[in-house]
Parts: sequence; C-alpha cells; structure tokens
Amino acid sequence: MSQVKTIGVLTSGGDAPGMNATIRAVVRTALANGLKVKGIMRGYAGLLDEEIIDMDAKSVSDIINRGGTILYTARCPMFKEPEVQKKAADICKKNGIDGLVVIGGDGSFQGASRLAENGINTIGIPGTIDLDIACTDYTIGFDTAVNTAMEAIDKVRDTSTSHERCSIIEVMGREAGYIALWCGIANGAEEILTVEHYDGNEQRIIDSVLEKRKVGKKHHIIVNAEGIGDSYGLAQRIEAATGVEARATIIGHIQRGGNPTCKDRVYASTMGAKAVDLLIRGKTNRVIAYKNGEFVDFDIQEALAMKKELDPYLYSMAKKLSR
Repeated sequence: MSQVKTIGVLTSGGDAPGMNATIRAVVRTALANGLKVKGIMRGYAGLLDEEIIDMDAKSVSDIINRGGTILYTARCPMFKEPEVQKKAADICKKNGIDGLVVIGGDGSFQGASRLAENGINTIGIPGTIDLDIACTDYTIGFDTAVNTAMEAIDKVRDTSTSHERCSIIEVMGREAGYIALWCGIANGAEEILTVEHYDGNEQRIIDSVLEKRKVGKKHHIIVNAEGIGDSYGLAQRIEAATGVEARATIIGHIQRGGNPTCKDRVYASTMGAKAVDLLIRGKTNRVIAYKNGEFVDFDIQEALAMKKELDPYLYSMAKKLSR
C-alpha cells in the first residue's frame, strides 16, 4: 500500500482550457482509490497563504466542459527562494498533504521539483497553450487555443478578402511559435512570423505583398507571433510601402478561454488520472508527458533539461504552401 493518503492539486502560471478536466480526473481517481483530496487555490501563492480546501466528487461536477481553472491561478516569483520552498513543504505537511499534483509549465515544474526535495511526493502535468514543454508532444490547452485562433483568423480572412487588404493577425506565443505555425498552415497564411525563425527582414514581406498583387492575389494574411509583436506598426509600414490597405488584429486572451476541445478533455483527464496512479505507486519528482503516441513520465529535472524546436519540416512545408 502507498504511504500517500492525501493528495493536493494546484494550477500554476497561465491558465489553459482543459485544466478543469485534469482537476476533475485527479480528484475522482484519488477518491476511487480511497485517498483524500485537497484543492490549493491560486497556485503556489495560495499554498503559501494556506488557501486549501477539501474536495469531493461533487466539487468537480460539471466542470469538464469549462475553460480556465476552478482553483484559480497566479504567478509566484518568490517561490524561487529556498526558504519559501521549505515553508511551502511544511504547509503541505501541516495540512496532511503527502502527494501533490502541479498543473502548469516549466516554471511550475521547477517549484514542484523543489517541493519533492523537501519531502513532498510531487507529480507535474504540462498545462500551457504554448506547446513549449520539451518533454511532451502535447500540452493541455494547446488544441483548444489553436482552434480558437484558427476560427478567428478565418473570420478576419473573410473581411480581408472583401476589402482586398493585407491583414496582420497576432496570436499568442511570446517565446514559442507553435500557435503561429499551426494557424499559418491551417489558415493558408502567406507569411508566418515566429520568434524561432523571423529575421526582421520587413522588406522581404513588402516585396512578397507586391509580387502577389502583380499575379492577381487580392488579399494577404500574415500570422504574427506575440513574441515578434508590433503588429500595428508592421501594418502601417506595409501600407506605406505598398499602397495596399493593411490592418492589424490582435486575437489576445480569447485564446486562453472557451470550452476545451474533445482532445483537451480526454488527454487532460488521462494525465490527471496517471498522476494519481504514480503517486499511489510511491513515485515523486516526475512529470507526465505524451510522447510518440503514448503517455509516459520523466524525471522533472531530466524533462526540464530537454530542448524543443519548431518542427523544421512543418515550417519548410508552410513556406512552400504559401506560394
């Protein structure tokens, strides 16, 4: 029998559609195995403030279809300090929490690893719309976010076509271009600007707009990642250089919200259940991942040391298809 008797669960960092499905799976899988569950509000900040509640099956009723996180989330820069990490572990022990599931990104996993060092059995689950966690091919929320952005870009394309405009559409991705790349392919964009590949050569973009106008193209879609930014300025410069009306649209935080897709509900639920399974087996300092078609787990520090790049084939394919 496992020594874990009470599991805590928290969400940390940016919210992502599907987090509620994970919380639900953690709670109900734990209860099904005779364990108690405590919800920690507002991430590590809430843990330090002892915002801890008891959870039962009813606590997670009717949430699998809801975006966001019922536990709320917050960033906690002070959690990088060793004395703060020890305090958090002591609070877990004080509240009887001997297993903890942390749903978040790389920064959240660093905190989870520190808690493991302080005697709390801890499992991380990748929850971020950016798909930028190297150890996994799937992160909770990406599928919903990219579909939300895709649908928005479809709508912008309709009006862009009607007015024969160049449209610069900015999607989320401050440090990773996965949403931009996938939307660029799915929406048939003429240009995809990502932090990984954009070289700042605006003249090439201007020349491309002019060349496509010469061959009869009436509209031009540029998908721009948040990390590049300056979408309004880019639109103004393109219009000034080409004479083609150009408009910028920033999709923004609607990409974080909305009902999670079927994939985000099913995969998030699976990851939540597997996190509890690992804790029952006495595992700690692990992160759940989806790799090569399977749900697996890695040591957190091993996972954090991995590197991830945009798929070079997808990027080169996107350039060919945009011609």
